[in-house]
Amino acid sequence: MKFITDNKERWITGVALLAVTLTVGFIDNRFLMWLYLGLFYMIGFNEAVKLFNVKQKSPYVYAGIIWCLAYFTPNPDDLFFLMALFFGAKLAYTQEHEKKKLILPFLYPAIGFLFMFMLYTSYGINWLIWLLIVVAFTDVGAFFVGKSIGKTQFSPTSPNKTLEGVIGGVAVATVMGTLFAFFMNLDTFMASLVISLLTAISSIFGDLFESYLKREAGVKDSGDILPGHGGVLDRVDGYLFGAVIMLIILRAL
Repeated sequence: MKFITDNKERWITGVALLAVTLTVGFIDNRFLMWLYLGLFYMIGFNEAVKLFNVKQKSPYVYAGIIWCLAYFTPNPDDLFFLMALFFGAKLAYTQEHEKKKLILPFLYPAIGFLFMFMLYTSYGINWLIWLLIVVAFTDVGAFFVGKSIGKTQFSPTSPNKTLEGVIGGVAVATVMGTLFAFFMNLDTFMASLVISLLTAISSIFGDLFESYLKREAGVKDSGDILPGHGGVLDRVDGYLFGAVIMLIILRAL
């Protein structure tokens, strides 16, 4: 009980987010999902602009255009490559080398959100829930195993993260993700195991990458919009890496 009372604000925010997410998932409407992910995308994009110390205002215009196009294009994940070509051509034409950092927020978090939306449009809500389960249990498992038996530092980028916690989190997420996918008939047992395992591992490094960005920027959180959690990127970092890996493996298998 002490753990809950000491983190009351974090728990309230977490439960509220989960309730809204499950409601959107239950309704299972493409426009609503696009709108919901788009809200997180734009807030997260704004946080990334600050983390990368991008001074120009134009990224928000491009970010909005990309997300609007994502609703109409059959392959939303392709939009990043078009944007990369656009920035490359613009940079070569104008030679405004100080604007090279403009591309960074489109690498992170834009790619991850585009892949999440693509995962939903290509496969359906159950596959998005699968992603949610794997990443959530990676976080939960890593926290409790790390608190219980964690001793070995995983990476200096995130000093509080332990190797034991990481292994425990990946193991728990792999089991839970595999069981969910197999019993929901999303894939074969072996494919479910492989996808859950690699998605869990990628979510660990998504969290680590976010920690690296914050350390480089000299901030504790990416933002303050979510009480007890920080910013949007603090909450969805694992999903941004996990969605990319899950979609790529699903396509490969």
